[in-house]
Amino acid sequence: MQARPKPTEQADVVVAGAGIAGISTAYHLSVRHGVEKVVLCDPLPPLTLTSDKSTECYRNWWPGPGSGMVDLMNRSIDLLEGWAAESGNIFNLSRRGYLYVTADPHRLASMRSEAEAISTLGAGELRVHRGTPDDPAYTPSLPSGYEDAVGGADLFTDGDSLRTHFPYLSRAVVGGLHARRAGWFSAQQLGAWLLDRVRTSGARLITDKVVAVEASDGVVRGVRLQSGASIATTRFVNAAGPLVGEVGKLAGAELPVFSEVHRKISFRDSHSSLPRTAPMLIWNDEQKLGWTDEERSELIADDRLAYLTDPLGPGAHCRPEGSGEAVTVLGLWEYHTDVRTPTFPIPDDPLYPEIVMRGLATMVPAFGSYLERLPKPHIDGGYYTKTRENRPLIGPAGPEGSVVVGALSGYGVMAAAAAGELGALHVTGAALPAYARWFEPDRYEDPEYLELLDRMTDSGQI
Repeated sequence: MQARPKPTEQADVVVAGAGIAGISTAYHLSVRHGVEKVVLCDPLPPLTLTSDKSTECYRNWWPGPGSGMVDLMNRSIDLLEGWAAESGNIFNLSRRGYLYVTADPHRLASMRSEAEAISTLGAGELRVHRGTPDDPAYTPSLPSGYEDAVGGADLFTDGDSLRTHFPYLSRAVVGGLHARRAGWFSAQQLGAWLLDRVRTSGARLITDKVVAVEASDGVVRGVRLQSGASIATTRFVNAAGPLVGEVGKLAGAELPVFSEVHRKISFRDSHSSLPRTAPMLIWNDEQKLGWTDEERSELIADDRLAYLTDPLGPGAHCRPEGSGEAVTVLGLWEYHTDVRTPTFPIPDDPLYPEIVMRGLATMVPAFGSYLERLPKPHIDGGYYTKTRENRPLIGPAGPEGSVVVGALSGYGVMAAAAAGELGALHVTGAALPAYARWFEPDRYEDPEYLELLDRMTDSGQI
């Protein structure tokens, strides 16, 4: 039975949202900073809105300009590795990497330039493999675990060399980049472990919804809950995930966020199309799907679906899921941007499984064997709630004492460790890392940041 608040009680900090970001923030406040009275509020069970619907991946390979995202992710991965060591790797942290592949020589040249720039931001050494005898050694990823894994990235500038290590890739592939400080883990198990530590430290989880943030003289004074109860506090954290904008308004903060629907499928790979040791695979090119003349005519006749006959954006990606005898594959491709106010459950897209499978078959041709008869998939997903430049909001927002940890877009699971730490530093008034300024909500008033914005051409989402 969850504890219920008294009609009026006191807390040192109230955190709205028990997803992975809220739980991480509560962990840093209560366990790392010793804040005694931390209260987590969420009307749903922990980690059940969108945190449990992630692909659960992470990477430190992020574009600039500026090193902010690389610094944040490196710190987050440092924390993840520390927690894995402390917990006996209860959440199965691995380091298979992200493999971005292309069939376009011009895109490959761009990938090299981008990789050289990212390497200089602190993401690690870039090793270039040209298919010549003097190539640097390529170290394959470990099938499990994270210790002693290679960092940086390996760029393959010819398809044959790449297929030596990944023979299941299409013959059309001309090269690719294997980002190495990357992989995946169980976000549910990590969240449960952190929540157990939070509770042990004396923090509480209340199954209730924050419906008002009360302030006077420009300072947070408390929150009111849907049940009618209230909590007196001078510090409030908005970690409400896709509802971060809605909760921000309760604190008088208009947060510059919007939300996109993002879905994923999981299916049984009964044909063994993807080896269980594969990394995360990402098709880095646009692609035009190979419809029959009859299918194309039917799609063009429907104004809602005609776009499916045009070139669709890059980013079809997949990875194996599970261990042992598992044969599940996760597949994703946001081929159509769908911006909307978050509602749950997310809107249905009956064509999504087929479109994703077609997109994946371009990269891994063996997936094409499923197109005659699609395996029955499980479909879920959530929202990428983001800022225009796809960088998070972490810092003061609203009256004094109010902090936001949000707009974590599609990287909430990988960033949550460091985002929660940074949010806790803001709450407690502790010293901030150098990268903190680039995530504060008032950054849009900073001329230096606005100059960076003008140079941003890539969201770095995948």
